[in-house]
Amino acid sequence: MDEDSRIADVDDVPEETTLLFTVREGFDEVEAILVRRDGEVQAWKNYCQHWTDVRLDKGDGATVRDGEIVCGKHGALFEADSGYCTYGPCEGAVLTEIDVTVEDGAVYLTDDDYEFVERGSTIQHDLSSNRSLGFQ
Repeated sequence: MDEDSRIADVDDVPEETTLLFTVREGFDEVEAILVRRDGEVQAWKNYCQHWTDVRLDKGDGATVRDGEIVCGKHGALFEADSGYCTYGPCEGAVLTEIDVTVEDGAVYLTDDDYEFVERGSTIQHDLSSNRSLGFQ
């Protein structure tokens, strides 16, 4: 695998929360999250399907409870392995998946629509409104 697409070691992806990272989609930088469940790692864009300006992980990990990612704003629940919303105002919606692969104990971005930027976020956010500042 290409080291430029290496996001993290699998052991760095917690099972009880998420790991935030940034990808580039065309000219825009977009936040994404890694979630690990039963040894499997999935990646999703870091926003709720109810209001897409609401981040699931605000920088310190989203809550993952009983195999579901919890939206702290709306209480929506998303299956960590499928992204499917099982409860909340966006029930039936699905998180946007970003393709990743686990190889030799590391997680790599393998989605041709995105370029890995870095772990964490490079996007400035207005913390009072939970919205992004600038272009996205």
